[in-house]
Amino acid sequence: MAQNDQKTLTITVPCYNAQDYMEKCLTTLLTGAPRVEIIIIDDGSHDKTGQIADEWASRYPETIRVHHQENGGHGEGINQGLKLATGRYFKVVDSDDWLDETALQKVLDKLDALETTGGVDLMVCNYVYTHADPKDNTTIRYANVFPAGETPVSWNGIRGLNMTQYLTMHACIFSVRALRECGVVLPKHTFYEDDLFAYAPLPYVKKLCYLDVDLYRYLIGREGQTVSEATMCKNYHHQLVCNRLIFDCANVDELLKTQPKLGKLMYHELVTMCCSSAVFARMNGSPEAEKQLYELLDHMQAAGPVGRRLRSRSLASLLCVPGRFGRALCVNGYRLARRVVSFN
Repeated sequence: MAQNDQKTLTITVPCYNAQDYMEKCLTTLLTGAPRVEIIIIDDGSHDKTGQIADEWASRYPETIRVHHQENGGHGEGINQGLKLATGRYFKVVDSDDWLDETALQKVLDKLDALETTGGVDLMVCNYVYTHADPKDNTTIRYANVFPAGETPVSWNGIRGLNMTQYLTMHACIFSVRALRECGVVLPKHTFYEDDLFAYAPLPYVKKLCYLDVDLYRYLIGREGQTVSEATMCKNYHHQLVCNRLIFDCANVDELLKTQPKLGKLMYHELVTMCCSSAVFARMNGSPEAEKQLYELLDHMQAAGPVGRRLRSRSLASLLCVPGRFGRALCVNGYRLARRVVSFN
């Protein structure tokens, strides 16, 4: 275990009506004991989620804690998990996902080893889009972006992300210090806020490392998932809300001057998120969705050079070409990307 018996890693598991699948998740996380603490957030569930969580906590009191709350959504679950965290590092694992047990041991070993030289603010690992048919699985790796090796690097030591990559919650393990210094509070009752969780702390990261292991298994295809195409089209406005919060939370114009590699990475993240917002607003097809999308784009354009570039000279701008042709271009581009990456 890490020095002074402090847990190496806090893993928060937001749960809402998760009785049918949460135990698989918890089983994999427990293999990290005694170096992990698991905080289960029962987000006002109406099934046996809270009961199951309490039973697991009674069986593993040194590892598992439970927080019961009124329903506040996934983001509020993360907020509460971070408030309660006592580990050095922090990771979110959704209740229908899980971690690879061998990879988890390697992650914990690496984090403990890094503590002897002051630790890091961010560890990045690979994640796997996991389908019922393993032939459809897709692994998102970052070996082309982050240098391998034992020594942590600054943002100056990284290379650019390609079009199939961006930093998601699934890839990131932040230090608790960096997250608390960042001060981000995720919105309640809002889907897709995990993009804000992964984005807002980046300017507070001074040292980072990459471990080339496939840690996070991101389940795709469960009925009712918020990342299903039908749900994302219905809830397009949640993406637009989060997209605005993400754009407003950091001055990327300034970062491009002072930390150009970090600025470029965050610009890439913005483009990716704007593309997602555009796709599902346009697939929704309603006049209100189009109106809200263009209000977001106008807001960004008025904010400065990065916003103007996003609005007029990025992949996102191509997906926002007005009219039937522009909408067809957007939808067909999404279909092609989905065939390549299998992300929902």
